[in-house]
Amino acid sequence: MQRSATNHFHVRVANPADAAEITVLINSAFRPAEGFFVERDRIEVEEVINSLGAGQFLMAEEESALVGCVYVEPRGERAYLGLLSVDPSRQHSGVGSLLMAAAEDYCSGLACRFMDIKIVNLRKELPGFYRRRGYVETGTSSFPADVETKQPCYFIDMTKSLGAHGG
Repeated sequence: MQRSATNHFHVRVANPADAAEITVLINSAFRPAEGFFVERDRIEVEEVINSLGAGQFLMAEEESALVGCVYVEPRGERAYLGLLSVDPSRQHSGVGSLLMAAAEDYCSGLACRFMDIKIVNLRKELPGFYRRRGYVETGTSSFPADVETKQPCYFIDMTKSLGAHGG
């Protein structure tokens, strides 16, 4: 999978050797965004490796340097997308949008018809980001009970129809 956003970025499917680099990127991206309500790292290397058994991480690179990633997991006609992460120094550069499009294309190519996401209600900037990309709210779900938070929170569930050609 090679998909260019500009002349600088390309996207590829991760392999287990990328797990440590993916872990560092996810934690560096989520720490400033989620630090106000959760204190722990977002993910551990073992979780990344285990996730590769059920789904894939798509990695955006610039000159072989990892600048963003996203996790996708096909689930029949639906797919789950999570952990959209962009290096803090590269945010607002189009990497997140590139990864969203690549993830939708990838899952559409696997015959998935819908993409599902969960966003934390406390992240006020996220609903608009996803609505602009065609996602609609479908309900709410509980935040994991084993994650200690500084304030109550829950997930906003959203979905998008991928259509015949990935949206």
